[in-house]
Amino acid sequence: MGDREVDQQLVERAQRGDKHAFELLVSKYQRRLGRLISRFVRNAAEAEDVTQDAFIKAYRALPAFRGDSAFYTWLYRIGINTAKNHLVAQGRRAPTSTPFDAEDAEDFEDATLLHEVSTPENELMSKQVVEVVNSSLQELPDDLRTALTLREIEGLSYEEIAAVMDCPIGTVRSRIFRAREAIAANLRPLLGTSEDRRW
Repeated sequence: MGDREVDQQLVERAQRGDKHAFELLVSKYQRRLGRLISRFVRNAAEAEDVTQDAFIKAYRALPAFRGDSAFYTWLYRIGINTAKNHLVAQGRRAPTSTPFDAEDAEDFEDATLLHEVSTPENELMSKQVVEVVNSSLQELPDDLRTALTLREIEGLSYEEIAAVMDCPIGTVRSRIFRAREAIAANLRPLLGTSEDRRW
């Protein structure tokens, strides 16, 4: 039995009033949802509160969950909306993601630049790449930043992102392409790559 089927069984039990079943879903996804929310809400205590709010909203909305999408896709949508609403209430805009670590760097074609032997030059290059990526992400419109974060950092499929963002897959592909292009344009001068280089 796959993850989706297990989640669906837990959801159905929770919908029938089994609180332990929902607790199992919370323990399974709390870390992942918290990590996603922390990409928007930088303060750790606030991110924890927003994560709890998202689970409360999910619990209250659970009777309406029909299983058209995977549970975690539905939960991620609630989490993103809760984070954005929190930031709007605080009068803030969703920030860029946290600096990329070695695992995130695997998504870049030139990831070797971030993995080479630790020399002052390479550390400076890595720091500059992170700064350019983060500032580029911050400049992106929310829809492009969210699509790219869900794909590159959370590892969701295009179909899952479409469900989370409630838009067609073609729109997701377009947003991710435009986001990557914007970041690539800012990285080219630093990395010395040509404009025809694909990312």
